[in-house]
Amino acid sequence: MKMMMMMMKMKSLKKQLPIIPFIIMFIILIIIASLPPTVMSSSSNYPVAITKPNCIDRCGNVSIPFPFGTTPDCYRNYSFFVTCNQTIHPGPKLFLQHSNIEITDISLDGQLTVLPYIARECYAPNNTGLSQIPSITLPSQITVNNTANKFTIVGCDAYAFVYGWRLDGTEYETGCMASCKSEKDVVDGSCNGVGCCQLADIPKDTLSVDIQLSSFTNYTTRSGFDNCSYAFLAKESAFKFSRQSVANLKNVEELPMVADWAIGNMTCEEAGKNSSDYACKSSNSKCYEPDNCSGYRCSCLDGYQGNPYLVQGCQAIPVFAQKGYHGDGQYCSPGESIILKIVAGTALGIITLLLAASWLYLALKRRSFNKMKQKFFLQNGGTLLLEKLHARGRSLESMKIFTSIELKKATNDFNSNMIVGQGGFGTVYKGILPDNSVVAIKKSKRIDLHQVEQFINEVLVLSQINHRHVVRLLGCCLETEVPLLVYELVSNGTLSSHIHNQARARFLSWDIRLRIAAEAAEVLSYLHSAAATPIIHRDVKSGNILLDHSFTAEVSDFGASRLVPLDHTQLSTMVQGTFGYLDPEYMQTNQLTEKSDVYSFGVVLLELLTGRKAITFDKPEEEKKLSQLFPFCTQARTLIRSSR
Repeated sequence: MKMMMMMMKMKSLKKQLPIIPFIIMFIILIIIASLPPTVMSSSSNYPVAITKPNCIDRCGNVSIPFPFGTTPDCYRNYSFFVTCNQTIHPGPKLFLQHSNIEITDISLDGQLTVLPYIARECYAPNNTGLSQIPSITLPSQITVNNTANKFTIVGCDAYAFVYGWRLDGTEYETGCMASCKSEKDVVDGSCNGVGCCQLADIPKDTLSVDIQLSSFTNYTTRSGFDNCSYAFLAKESAFKFSRQSVANLKNVEELPMVADWAIGNMTCEEAGKNSSDYACKSSNSKCYEPDNCSGYRCSCLDGYQGNPYLVQGCQAIPVFAQKGYHGDGQYCSPGESIILKIVAGTALGIITLLLAASWLYLALKRRSFNKMKQKFFLQNGGTLLLEKLHARGRSLESMKIFTSIELKKATNDFNSNMIVGQGGFGTVYKGILPDNSVVAIKKSKRIDLHQVEQFINEVLVLSQINHRHVVRLLGCCLETEVPLLVYELVSNGTLSSHIHNQARARFLSWDIRLRIAAEAAEVLSYLHSAAATPIIHRDVKSGNILLDHSFTAEVSDFGASRLVPLDHTQLSTMVQGTFGYLDPEYMQTNQLTEKSDVYSFGVVLLELLTGRKAITFDKPEEEKKLSQLFPFCTQARTLIRSSR
């Protein structure tokens, strides 16, 4: 009976929460409707310029606010140069500089929307086809938005990489694979690798985007409905996957992508020291530093609107004109001042009511939030974890369970500036705990609710691993939608970032390389044989071997690992791992054994020996995969020449 009453209260609470915002909105509308014309004077009576004098302020339906412009005297610098093509039909259309990158919107909030082309590969029955591999390079003060866009691949035999350069000159690369046997395998709205895969969080300050699209089996498994593959970086809301996407994308050339723009690469404090070049020209403006890109931006102060990058750009928003007068200087009747007093008194009372309603709303929302945390804790196996810890006689000191508030504070609310790594299984943030210890916090992309018990068992086993060359699992947080895992932080980068960087590679002598290989092999031997429950890593690669400042190796990223039952020697699983490191037999049979880890480790040895990447796209077909090139080179005795 008590349970039934509690459920009825919860239903009542859920009904009340959505109503409160509508009540507040209704009251605000009543206030606005009660205001006389003097109070309701809008900025429409006070036109504000968005461009410099004698400059074009519009191209078709797109506004062109300064610092953007179509001529040198109209833009701030060449990064903000745009071209208005009047000859295109239908047109006119706005383009970034002299490129073919069309702009559909420019916002003074620091964003613009562009239309990059879609990468595609289409093959006919006679093995002839069409290939379109686009790239996009942005000016130095315009970068790809790293949160609003997603990299998407659509096809049944396709894999693609997106790579390019960041503002600081560093290179990035990521990708994924989409495959399916028939159209029946595809699930509408699901980009889980079957017919479609998606990757979020392109690195911050990305200037260039190059897409490489190819087939894993050279389209030998394609069927009638999947003879085309597509890859694109686009605004998340611009594309929703369905079974018809392969056919529909044939008629789509471009999809919108969100880019960020800012001024220079300095902070507000640094920029303010040079008043002649300082971009915030209006005396009624302020400077701020955006979270997702370098440089600074300007905005009008509260109570002002317009373009803060112009001297007279920010104009006051008229609310109450001077006593007895309209904002345009016309005389108004004395009765209106009495109405204003009545409205002001009424507004004060309503504001008090709104504050009380807001306090009640926040209290209910906080209560709902706490219940949601409890729900996620139970859903993610929190009770099961506590029971197993108690049954094994282990305390919470050996396996700490963090709260979501602790980790949110440690990562500055999971700020993008705290990201230290990204992969197919999630994002890794740097976190600083209250005791000033620095940790790595891994936020997975998803969890299978049907395998919660398996996940808890893995967490328990991994937390017991106490090997000097394995990144130690310190604890977890289960009261978020997806569990968070907390590891010790190894801060000198990955083995991949050292051997594939000429400046860093010279510090890796042959003795150091041999020691790193031995330490990684020792870990695999421990996981496969010495651990109480054997563990298969499943994603062994140079990018998952971390180095400390003395170049000691520590194996990381057990997000793809699986425990091996004592009565099983192999596991059947969906395709996971990293291209170039995958066991060919595993790709054919989907049967996973310890040998899969050993094969991947062999590729790492080849990387250490040759300095080449596991997979390279700018080489001939027979030289793309290091695992295929190495035997050929050893037979031809051209190993040293090929490794250069």
